[in-house]
Amino acid sequence: MQFGLSEEQIMLRDNINRFLDDNSSLDRVRAFADGGDDADIWAGLAELGVPALLVPEEQGGIGLTPLDAAIVAECLGAHIAPTPFLGTAVMAPTALAASDGDHDTLLAEIAAGTHRVGVAFGEAVKRRNDAHVEVRGEHMFGKSLFAFDANADSYLVADQNKHLYLIAASDPGLQRTHLTTVDKTRRTVELTYDSVAAQCISRDVKVFEAVLDIGRVAIAADTLGAAQNMLDQAVEYAKQREQFNRPIGSFQAVKHMCAEMAAQLEPCRSMVWFAGHALAELPEEARVTACHTKAHLAEVAQFIAKTSTEVHGGMGFTDLVGLHYWFKRCGANRQWLGAPEFIRQEAAVLQGLVKD
Repeated sequence: MQFGLSEEQIMLRDNINRFLDDNSSLDRVRAFADGGDDADIWAGLAELGVPALLVPEEQGGIGLTPLDAAIVAECLGAHIAPTPFLGTAVMAPTALAASDGDHDTLLAEIAAGTHRVGVAFGEAVKRRNDAHVEVRGEHMFGKSLFAFDANADSYLVADQNKHLYLIAASDPGLQRTHLTTVDKTRRTVELTYDSVAAQCISRDVKVFEAVLDIGRVAIAADTLGAAQNMLDQAVEYAKQREQFNRPIGSFQAVKHMCAEMAAQLEPCRSMVWFAGHALAELPEEARVTACHTKAHLAEVAQFIAKTSTEVHGGMGFTDLVGLHYWFKRCGANRQWLGAPEFIRQEAAVLQGLVKD
């Protein structure tokens, strides 16, 4: 039994990190946050095969595993890369591959990086009282809040019954309203549907759950990468910043802060890897593991974001250092596809500890 990444997975991680080091610097992320686009980054990732990771080989993809997707997500989180990875490369291929319909052409376009698929799961995960998604016949009505990827070519939408539908972003009945969120590295929209043509992908709740689970694991991996980067920056800063003619990292209080961050974060990597493994190999454990992994990473990342900023002192709050981009990425990840409190309740129901 192997308790680590294979040589191929290590190579995948190194190649993605190398590309992002060159193409998703902090200045490049700032440019996106100020209104730029992510087309160049996504095109480069497409050349590396990132959109094709989970697309079956029969449709022009690579046909890798959820664990491989988690490895890439960790790299993207570490570089706070602005990409449509979660929807286009993770959740959409999972849904389309599980559907009985013919989606070969769409999957091939996704694998090539020429078609972006956003995700609107908010009303199925935790529906608001004043909003809903309703499908009558073949047309969709209502609205979804916090849909991923403002520049998607189509959207994978889940209604309150957890049925999955595919809609075109170009449909005249669809209105996209850009939302202002704390995370400037990714753009979200509110989708309003007025008789939008909706193609049913699946009415099987288990398909919805599988897509939700892999999305949660990908978000947890993204959070892991962001938290690890904040920890690394804090340690590096503590080595260089001097007070009283000595590095602040030599003071016991700062040592303890860095050590506590490392002690809390390191076990999370194994947790994310196991969650990715369980999605493909241990279906009976996959749902509970995905819930616990996302919830736990959200809590650990919150502590690391706060503590690493404190290690930087006043500099941690400036745009020069840029820690706030990682800080806010962790904060947004905490809420997307379910906050920790909500997900733990879901896990408790799955384990029979409480009634739904």
